Amino acid sequence: MLRRLLTQTSSRRLLSSKTPFFSKPSLSPFSSLPSSPDPASLASSHVEEFRFLRRRRNNHLRRPFRSLQSPDHSHEPTPDSELVKHLKSVIKFRGGPISVAEYMEEVLTNPRSGYYMNRDVFGAQGDFITSPEMIGVWTVCLWKQMGKPEGVNLIELGPGRGTLMVDLLRGTSNFRNFTESLHIHLVECSPTLQKLQHQNLKCTDESSLEKKAVSSLAGTPVHWHATLEEVPSGVPTIIIAHEFYDALPVHQFQKSPRGWCEKMVDVGEDSQFRFVLSPQPTPAALYLVKRCTWATPEEKEKLEHVEISPKSIDLTQEIAKRIGSDGGGALIIDYGKDGIISDSLQAIREHKFVNILDDPGSADLSAYVDFPSIKHSAEEASENVSVHGPMTQSQFLGSLGINFRVDALLQNCDDEQPESLRSGYWRLVGDGEAPFWDEQTPIGMGERYLAMAIVNRNQGTPALFQ
Repeated sequence: MLRRLLTQTSSRRLLSSKTPFFSKPSLSPFSSLPSSPDPASLASSHVEEFRFLRRRRNNHLRRPFRSLQSPDHSHEPTPDSELVKHLKSVIKFRGGPISVAEYMEEVLTNPRSGYYMNRDVFGAQGDFITSPEMIGVWTVCLWKQMGKPEGVNLIELGPGRGTLMVDLLRGTSNFRNFTESLHIHLVECSPTLQKLQHQNLKCTDESSLEKKAVSSLAGTPVHWHATLEEVPSGVPTIIIAHEFYDALPVHQFQKSPRGWCEKMVDVGEDSQFRFVLSPQPTPAALYLVKRCTWATPEEKEKLEHVEISPKSIDLTQEIAKRIGSDGGGALIIDYGKDGIISDSLQAIREHKFVNILDDPGSADLSAYVDFPSIKHSAEEASENVSVHGPMTQSQFLGSLGINFRVDALLQNCDDEQPESLRSGYWRLVGDGEAPFWDEQTPIGMGERYLAMAIVNRNQGTPALFQ
């Protein structure tokens, strides 16, 4: 039986403290980024993060300063999609480029053509890499620490197809006092995914105007909201954010002779999207300054690129204020680093890395989660919360007893199940490619994903984070 619970070894990137954040505005127009140097010289910064995908890595993987004429671009004229037309019209109307964050937000959540908005992007294999049963155990433990309140808002941010919530309710069905206390609130902006969640939770509608239903799985009321702000406050709250933060828009900054410049998206003379550098400070620079105040001089010394997510900071502050006033806690699980992020934004289409600017709306965009930023944002927002972690998903699930759970299942399964159980176990807690499969090697995500908890200070340290 596998028992490999490794500690996190992700390296931290550094940024130069000698270069000023911003110099006087340049009189020159937006400068386009130069062509890529030898890809091999740039690959080292991504090898550790994406080693688990090395067999599928190809030339579509975006690098800093990459050429815009990537191999996957077709040079034959093709009609622009509705989203491409929209993005180009925004850039034209503005009279200049848009930020990477605005581009990312449009690509993912544009109401008409966004990647998440009008399709089931997760597929039959599920939409998460963790164990819902284990998360259910953690929420029950937190509920007990909260004093077993009779009414609790259980909020999931970005619930995908609703699979995690379905399994959580089933896994905690024996704790009737817990499930009967729940009011489920799903924060989901995609109408298509809302329908799937409604279906998978086996809901019957009570009020279509209020987007309220009841799940027959546990007799639990279910509500849908477009944002966290819409969820009623004043009630003890448990928040689950699994693979949610990685899809929040990021701004990218690059060190240049003029200081720190924001990377923007523009339209070139060939009508193709391209990256350019802003000639003057942008509003997001305020968040860059804030993020760097949380970094040590050693962290800043060598970094050439900085990635920040103002929406992540603002969301975390809202979560912290809610927990600080109403009680409860939040569990955040995502792939990221316990350090400042340099350049992690990536596009994946059909399990392959592609150019971020190629055919927007057809590929998923995501970026590494900056866990120290979450920690500092929460602590600054409310003195009534405490932040714990991050720890690796391997450590988190191991502390919850996943090893014993798998052992028990292996002793009571038929001849065809052991391989599937071992494969699933490795996928949850392993690190990269498993050493004992010849074909269809499972990819271990135990060290890539991190877990962090934000709880009301009066409740003490949450389970597993002692």
